[in-house]
Amino acid sequence: MNPFYHRIYRVVRHIPKGRVATYGIIARLAGRPGAARTVGWALSALPEDNDVPWWRVINAAGRISFSGQDHSAVLQRALLLREGVRFAPGGGGAVNLGTYGWPSEAYDSAVASHKRAASTRRSRRLKGLRT
Repeated sequence: MNPFYHRIYRVVRHIPKGRVATYGIIARLAGRPGAARTVGWALSALPEDNDVPWWRVINAAGRISFSGQDHSAVLQRALLLREGVRFAPGGGGAVNLGTYGWPSEAYDSAVASHKRAASTRRSRRLKGLRT
């Protein structure tokens, strides 16, 4: 098996119960920043009988990556809820990475960066309306 997959599995095993990590953070912690898709491939390659808590890995938007009707999405959501992870209200509710993200310091900077980017986009839209 791919040695990088083993590193991914080792990192995912460290995510505490009741916390989540994004594919990108797992890739970075496993030594390959930018390899988020590979993390997804590695998790999808897991055998049935494994001890890797794959359900604790979500996308950068704080959402489950499977489509809402997929059995895996239903299972992942149920497993996270059972561990105490809460989703924002609504059908496509996201997990608050600032609250549930692991390691928390990785999401402190990501949340701040996301807020700055949203503020910049909002400013550009408003500027376009003013001219």
